Order: sequence, then C-alpha cells, then structure tokens
Amino acid sequence: MNYTYKVEKCKLIKTIRRLASIKGDRMKVIGLIGGMSWESTSMYYQIINRTIKENLGGLHSAKCILYSVDFAEIEACQSSGDWKKCAEILSGAARSLERAGADCIVICTNTMHKIAKQVEMAVKIPLLHIATLTAKVLLAENICKVALLGTKYTMEQNFYKDKLIEKNIQVLIPNDIDRELVHRVIYDELCLGSISEISRRKILKIIDKLAAAGAEGVILGCTEIGLLVKQKDTSIKLFDTTQIHARNAALYAIDMQK
Repeated sequence: MNYTYKVEKCKLIKTIRRLASIKGDRMKVIGLIGGMSWESTSMYYQIINRTIKENLGGLHSAKCILYSVDFAEIEACQSSGDWKKCAEILSGAARSLERAGADCIVICTNTMHKIAKQVEMAVKIPLLHIATLTAKVLLAENICKVALLGTKYTMEQNFYKDKLIEKNIQVLIPNDIDRELVHRVIYDELCLGSISEISRRKILKIIDKLAAAGAEGVILGCTEIGLLVKQKDTSIKLFDTTQIHARNAALYAIDMQK
C-alpha cells in the first residue's frame, strides 16, 4: 500500500512538472515600460517572477523585456502639461518592445495610464490596463465604494476613475490639502527612494478620514505608495496596484489569468 502510494505520488509530481514545462514553453513575453520610478519598476520584476515561480515551480522565471525611460524627462512633461510628448515617448517604447518580441505591454505606473489609449493604438499587441485589473479585484472583493490615493493627476482627472465608475464602483478622493500632501510625498520622497515615518503617519491619517467617509477599501493608486504604506499599518483593506498589475501580467503570460 505504501509502495503504491509512493509510485502514484511520483507519477503525479512528474505530470505536474511536465505540464509546468509545457506552460513555460508557451509563456508569453511581457513588455514592461518602466523607470517611472525605477524603485517601483524593480518591484514589478520581483512580483512577476515570484508569481511565475509560484505557479510553475522549479527554476521557471518570467520572459520579459524592459524599456526603462528617463523619469526626469517624463516628470518635466507632466508638470508642463505636455501629455502629447509623454504619449510619444511611451508609444515609442511600446513599439520598441513589440519589435523586440513582446506579446503584451505593461505600463509600470498608474499616472501614465492617462495616455494608455495612445500607447495601445501604437502597437498591435494588447495593453494590460492597471485600472481595469484593479476594478476586477475590487468587484471580486464586493467593494462598492473605494478611496483612491495617487498623484494629483490620478486623483483629480478622470482617466483612472472612469474605469472604476464604469463598473459601478464609487470613488472617493482626499480633500485639496490632503491631495497636495500625497502628491508631494510621492514625488519629493518615494520617487527618490526616501521612506519617511512622518509621511507614513500622515498618509495613514488621510486613509482614516476616507474610511470615516465610507470607503470600504483604499486603492494605492501610485506604484510607489505601496513602498510606504502596508496592510499591517491599517485595518481597512488596501489594494496595492503594483501587486495587482504585476501579478496579473504574470498570470496572463502563462494563460492563468481569471
């Protein structure tokens, strides 16, 4: 009986390894547009590869290509309102990734999804939209009213919120003063690799206000905010878009996305 069990177990393990090998052979190549900032882009790389390993096991890792832009150039365009130039830069990056063999495009930042449509139109391969994937997770968690933290562009403009509203999810944002604080912490601290305990406490106070206003969860709608605020810091459910986006990109690459 024991011998039979061991034989069957060995057969099962071999089957799992064989199936994982097949999926690895068929793995799609992820095209990453990163550098905005490079700190959060490095998290994408870690999460994507960790997800591949969790699902395929062994020595499997992700097939991906990174096009890292100069964030100083992008930030200058953002500040001056030159979104057309931003679109040109990222569309060029997407075309380069497509020529290099990428099967999909992942923009490794929330804010630059403002020009996601232009980037998507520049290539023939799919773009995995961060807000669309986040909305899917919110619906799975039965979240109807959510708070959104991010850059002032993400919080104040409609390109991100509309993706949530389309799914009948109500979106709350901080007041004017709090939005300025969140934006400043992102650009003046987190994008420069600075993690401040004082800023963490300030962001958590903003989260508390949004929870008191009826938010059932909080979207960390900037890929840097997750570097500062963790789930252990608060009782309200946090939705880290870096985790959501990167994980879903990996699952898409191995045809396991729900």
